[in-house]
Amino acid sequence: MTQAETTTEVQKTLSDFMPGGALAVANPMESRKWLLGLNREELSTLMADLGEPAFRAKQLYHWIYHRGARDFDSMTSMSKSLRAKLADIATLDRPTATSHQVSEDGTQKWLFRFADGNEAETVFIPDDERGTLCVSSQIGCTLTCTFCHTGTQRMVRNLTAGEIIAQLMVARDTLEDWNRPGEDRRLTNVVFMGMGEPLYNTDNVIAAINLMTDGDGISLSRRRITVSTSGVVPDIEKVGAETGALLAISLHAVRDELRNVIVPINKKYPLKTLLQAVRSYPGLNNAKRVTWEYVMLKGINDSVEDAKALVQLIKGIPSKINLIPFNPWPGTDYECSDDETINKFAQIVWDAGYSAPVRTPRGRDILAACGQLKSASERASKSRRTISE
Repeated sequence: MTQAETTTEVQKTLSDFMPGGALAVANPMESRKWLLGLNREELSTLMADLGEPAFRAKQLYHWIYHRGARDFDSMTSMSKSLRAKLADIATLDRPTATSHQVSEDGTQKWLFRFADGNEAETVFIPDDERGTLCVSSQIGCTLTCTFCHTGTQRMVRNLTAGEIIAQLMVARDTLEDWNRPGEDRRLTNVVFMGMGEPLYNTDNVIAAINLMTDGDGISLSRRRITVSTSGVVPDIEKVGAETGALLAISLHAVRDELRNVIVPINKKYPLKTLLQAVRSYPGLNNAKRVTWEYVMLKGINDSVEDAKALVQLIKGIPSKINLIPFNPWPGTDYECSDDETINKFAQIVWDAGYSAPVRTPRGRDILAACGQLKSASERASKSRRTISE
């Protein structure tokens, strides 16, 4: 087979990975395909089609996900001819960061532009003992939670596994975090709390998590990855069973009538149904508690009665509650509860035996705090949106 025939055949093979999966065209103006997001089996198929032995796929996987290689020339354990062959048909390019902002508190925010021109935001939050990356799972959001800035942006499409994993890889590039021993890494945790509802993009989220946690690659602990959902009940068990990740629930209200308004998905999956799914989450125990996210909205959900109802609602579930002071954004009608009200609410929860830290707002000056993410992506027409419920 000639070089041209080999290239054509491999490109045909690569195209099989495209539908809704991990591979995307890195640049719509070229024929090379993007390898970020491919798992071991998919890379093995690629190398087999090139006529290479199986161990070459292991080497390629190692270079992409353990070493963070950005081009094939750097893969010195492989022959020059193989590197050239790979460069002809594929690419490891990162998405373009059209904006990279650093907050006065050290928080960093990227606006990534993907191959089709759409954009999503990613945030890195440094702390004394950890560094947490908040990744997006969709461009825009399927939901319309009224207190959330992202919820005012129309849904455009799901992110592929490659586009999710690329957010982490660019963060590692920026932090110079490749090849550090685990205890010295700056990026230690990942939370799916950026743009989008992860459980309306479950398969790609699972694929990305399994790449993040592979011991021969990026090698994050499964207990350092948290998937946050507003309550997409049907896929809660699936994500737990297939990833072992921690679960967070965007709760924000303890009565159906209020939650129907501020978290409208509650109309489809009310609190009773959501609580049943949480109680059945795989591996849930005192060492693997569910996190209940609760944004404190002045005069809306912050009363003493709300705090007592919250305690009763989660009774018997290994839990911690993150109380989140509302982060204002342009155009919102909501206000943040005052400190005295938040502290009184927290004390009631603490007295009931639950951890109830009040989250310190981070990155407010660059609109990177919880609930503030919203990209400047061109909104797609309704016919182009890929909302799957």
